[in-house]
Amino acid sequence: MAHFPQAPRPYYDLSTGISPYAYPLRMPDPAVLARLPEEDEEADLQAAAAFAYGLSNPDMVVAGAGSQSLIALLPRLLPAQRVCLLGPTYSGHAQAWRLQGLPVQQVTDPTALEQAATQPGTVCVVCNPNNPDGRLLTASWLHTLANTCAAHGTVLIVDEAFADFEQQSVAPLLPHPALVVLRSFGKTYGLPGVRLGFLLASPQVAAQARALLGSWPVGSLGLAAGRQALRDTAWLNAARTQARAAHTRLTNLLDATGLRHTGQASLFTLVQYPDAPSLWRHFCTYGLVTRIFADQPGRLRLGLPATDAAWSRLETALQAWAASSKSPVSQPGS
Repeated sequence: MAHFPQAPRPYYDLSTGISPYAYPLRMPDPAVLARLPEEDEEADLQAAAAFAYGLSNPDMVVAGAGSQSLIALLPRLLPAQRVCLLGPTYSGHAQAWRLQGLPVQQVTDPTALEQAATQPGTVCVVCNPNNPDGRLLTASWLHTLANTCAAHGTVLIVDEAFADFEQQSVAPLLPHPALVVLRSFGKTYGLPGVRLGFLLASPQVAAQARALLGSWPVGSLGLAAGRQALRDTAWLNAARTQARAAHTRLTNLLDATGLRHTGQASLFTLVQYPDAPSLWRHFCTYGLVTRIFADQPGRLRLGLPATDAAWSRLETALQAWAASSKSPVSQPGS
């Protein structure tokens, strides 16, 4: 906003993959904030998460203050000699392991990850759907990869932060001897400020994770939000339908502009343009914040607008881009 003072206000933030459809949370009685969370409340949150993610046993659920805090926990939880990421992907995973002194390799070909899974001491990491390109792998392929890990004494971590709307989850495979799954609450339910996320694993691994986290890992607001929302399947189904329709609307706008894009994730799409920073600056002049990547100058990620005004602003900005000399030469659908 400081760099683009002439841009219309308010700014609309399309830089995240957070759902624009916030869950209608009933706030808890303020009295619950005057005491520590109770064990039965924590157990009920685990039960709600097990229900939502298709687990047969709540003991396989570890709740934390956002999935990012659980990513940071993984190097302390899982013994490893090396880490192999299927990327380019969310940078937080590599950072967490490197902070613990572990060598991290990034591969772009799934077959290379399959090979890494056969090397003892390896932790394999996959984001599904992937961030930022929205690549979606099938649950059956990931199941095979997890079995390969189990056969060779390695581990597969599947980060399903955006999986609630895509229905390719491997969480129902648990308990599996080589599988750990991460789920985000805030992205799906449009409540990132609640800070709630889940690590799903075998009961033995989950118990170790809870011991590392210590007492009261989730505050009373997170407990209340999770216990309400995770059991509300009707709301989730409606939000999933809304998100998919909005994603189609977004990609249609990009097609009309001639901007190439990719990805199967409902909550965002990745625009491929050689000079993505120039496109980012163009959006900024229209009061629209998008996401560029310092190490990927040909990529720009767009989330879903939350309001009619935001959609209108985005459409205006895209029309202006198409009409300008900076408009790409590729045709829609190319």
